Amino acid sequence: MTTTIIGGDASRTTTPDWPVPEERRTVTVLFADIVGSTSLVDRLDPEDVRALQRVYFDTVAGVLHRWQGVVEKYVGDAVMALFGARHSDGFDAYRAVRAGLEIQAALDRRPMVGDIRLRVRVGVATGEVVVDLGGAVSGGHGVASGAVITTAARLQEYAPPGAVALCAATARATAGLIAQRQLTPVPVAGRVPPMPVWHAVGPVRPGADQHDGPLIGRRRELAVIRDQLSWAVRTQIPRWVSLVGPTGSGRSRLLHELTRGLTTVDGLPVRWCVTACQPYPDQVLAPVAELLRCLAGVRHGDGAAVVHDRLVAALTPLFPPTQVATAVPVLQRLLGTPDGSAAASAGAAICREVLLRLAAHRPLIVAVDDVDRAGPAVSRFLHGLFNAATARGLPLALLTLHQPQWTDTQPGPARRVTIRPLATVQSGRLLRHLLTRAGQPVALVDRLLPLVGGRPGHAAAYVASIVDGADPVALALPEAVRRAVAAELDHLDGERRAVLMAAGILGGVISSATVDRALGWTPGRCAPALRGLVAAGLLLPHRADGYAFAAPALRQVAAERLPRALRAEFTRRAADAPPLDTVHADALLADRAAADRAAADPAGAGAARAVRRGSAARTAEVVRLDAVRSRVGLDTVLAALPPAPRSGPPRRRRPTPTMATPPAALTKVTNRPPGSRRLRAVTSAGDVPPIPTAAGPAARAQAAAGPAARANSGGHWPSDVDRSPVAIRAVPA
Repeated sequence: MTTTIIGGDASRTTTPDWPVPEERRTVTVLFADIVGSTSLVDRLDPEDVRALQRVYFDTVAGVLHRWQGVVEKYVGDAVMALFGARHSDGFDAYRAVRAGLEIQAALDRRPMVGDIRLRVRVGVATGEVVVDLGGAVSGGHGVASGAVITTAARLQEYAPPGAVALCAATARATAGLIAQRQLTPVPVAGRVPPMPVWHAVGPVRPGADQHDGPLIGRRRELAVIRDQLSWAVRTQIPRWVSLVGPTGSGRSRLLHELTRGLTTVDGLPVRWCVTACQPYPDQVLAPVAELLRCLAGVRHGDGAAVVHDRLVAALTPLFPPTQVATAVPVLQRLLGTPDGSAAASAGAAICREVLLRLAAHRPLIVAVDDVDRAGPAVSRFLHGLFNAATARGLPLALLTLHQPQWTDTQPGPARRVTIRPLATVQSGRLLRHLLTRAGQPVALVDRLLPLVGGRPGHAAAYVASIVDGADPVALALPEAVRRAVAAELDHLDGERRAVLMAAGILGGVISSATVDRALGWTPGRCAPALRGLVAAGLLLPHRADGYAFAAPALRQVAAERLPRALRAEFTRRAADAPPLDTVHADALLADRAAADRAAADPAGAGAARAVRRGSAARTAEVVRLDAVRSRVGLDTVLAALPPAPRSGPPRRRRPTPTMATPPAALTKVTNRPPGSRRLRAVTSAGDVPPIPTAAGPAARAQAAAGPAARANSGGHWPSDVDRSPVAIRAVPA
């Protein structure tokens, strides 16, 4: 299906199955340029220049493709690439910096024409652009537009030959993952303050997160996982437990609490073997090598002799001496080069056997954090470990932590534990603790509580931004939260992503009819997408045919993705709701008179019911639920209706509840429970009460006017406005 939202160049705004053709996105731009290319070309033959360019561009394009970069353009001997132009995983800046470092290393290794050695400068900048999603698939000129492109080109000018220069946003996004060296700010044409510059040194292993605060909430999830793991140890039937939650939900915090609290089961000591999958590891079997380091006590930086001795000490109680002598060299190669080679795979098989023999001597729990980042080789290793432990009947449990979108096929006995958002009270306690520890005023809890959305990671990010100098009055969305939420949004297909972005600008409770109008779709088309977003945990059901965002940051990021033109167009479409279908009082009286005449004839009882049903069906269409936005709008609609005739003695006004008139006094007079004055818009014929036919027309008119009068006496409407009873009635709360 092909959908076009905004006019213009059809070739640029129309994309198959992608309702929103352009987005405002935060991307990372890499700009690479050859040092001294002019003098080099002047002294070479044109054929040699052609051969040199071919080798250079092939090398750079191969590295960019491996790190999921899209080449946007070639400018002479310069290359510009985009990271995160259509899909983001939250590590776009990290992949761009790694690609820049690898480009330098690849050009140093690859032989060029003759004895020529190419040196390049690389600049990496992160910022907001408008992206043509159709062109972002395979690259092309004009895919992205924004100031960050110029910034990347300027940065590479301040990089020494063979170096990678970073802007401030890229340095913050890669802090803890890339070793950096800050330089003196440099002047840039057109910018008054000098631009800060960092140089990338190389990748580093991220340190373990510090979990020194109290665990707030999560008692239910903690108890469920403890029970599952303890059951596997008691029964000696292996169990696979999957802990699922989005970024910032506190998965790693729960794992830390489990390793610290679950040390024995029925008096038996339990051994933990924990590893974490880093973003884009250099080697596919790196998580398996970390498991081996954990069980053998090998640290990064240990010499070959220390590694050998510790492996021998770990394997001696489990294997005969001859097998130990054979296995240790293979395991050393796995620790040194955990790639997908045959030697590394043989080391992984020995590591699996070591874990199984450890479980035979002592209950063992193997935990893998962020398993959704791992490759297929790690998944095959875990499945082989679980199946072998099941066949041998060992007290082994496997705990994996990942995001909801991970789709690896897990064995049948796997148990899934989903982390829900924190309750409001729990989020407030967490914010008070974080603010107190950071030395910030606790009064900021009221400002931060609506922003964190029940995610502990978002709460910590907001507090950290305040510590770093963010304005506590107008808090901007922290960059870490924005990257994580943008990655959640990019896991969706085009249709669900468009629905979420359109819903982000509508505000309030989201209805399927409003989203369909905003996107220009036929009624009911977005309903499956909304249900899919609820299943993914991004939306929450709210009243009938209504939805709310699960996290405030998700609404903000989704709305900011839309360009201004699309934002205005969607808002205009949503505002152009169909006019309310008003029903005049004389038409209602005519229907009721027809019902009276039919009721007078016993044979016409069925006709009377049909008339009443038809009248009720029409009155139910007067005020639609998704069209009522506020009490003022409702009063405006009702005030436009002609007054209905009244009969009988005037009804005495009842007092409006005040501080001097408690609700209990009204309850005694009206014989109604407190809160019974709430009104609702009638949405179906079944909600309209039938009109009694036993009394005369005057009595029926007075009875029909009763709910409106009672509602007026409760203080909902001004007393001088006559209200029609059509489609509005008082119902118990």
